[in-house]
Amino acid sequence: MVDLKVLTEAMGALGEEKVMSLLRDFLATNPTAGDAQQVVNACQQGMAIVGDLFEQGEYFVGDLIFAGELLTNAIEILKPVIGQESSEKIGKIVLGTVHGDLHDIGKNIFRSMAEAAGFEVHDIGIDQPPSAFVDKVKEVNPDIVGMSGVLTLALESMKNTVDALKEAGIRDRVKIIIGGNPVTKEACVQIGADAFTTNAAEGVKICQRWVKNYD
Repeated sequence: MVDLKVLTEAMGALGEEKVMSLLRDFLATNPTAGDAQQVVNACQQGMAIVGDLFEQGEYFVGDLIFAGELLTNAIEILKPVIGQESSEKIGKIVLGTVHGDLHDIGKNIFRSMAEAAGFEVHDIGIDQPPSAFVDKVKEVNPDIVGMSGVLTLALESMKNTVDALKEAGIRDRVKIIIGGNPVTKEACVQIGADAFTTNAAEGVKICQRWVKNYD
């Protein structure tokens, strides 16, 4: 098993060669899905370090983007172990970062993990108005809508999006999960979502439970 602390520190230091070397060594040990999940969590903890250093002014926007790409690549490498992509999808998710928010790292982590778990994910991108979510839900008829946001103002945009889905008469057709730093249990209730998470892996598990209950 890879040294999770070393991996977290390497991710936090944006050490691409070190991270990839550790992951390759890890894959060579024939790991289980549970082991891979621990490795993903260690990488996510490294991302938390990156976020802290950004807030302290030691990292810049370019570093955040690089970190996001590094994490996406790490999850891509781990996908075969996290869960085989099934040709038969277990459910459909419309995913996007809400209006006024340009962050996509958390969204991209969730998308990669959801796809690895067998979901068909329709990612509509960042800074998406309520109408974009409504249009995509009408188009692809998903089981779940996922809304992401990092800024506090994202909470209002999430509520506006849920309200727009209600006005369009399609709110009851989907489960809604919200994710990001500012989301709380209280915010989830106020927004009108069905669940919230600040952890991509937990979010995927919630979605898996939902589609199993549909069957």
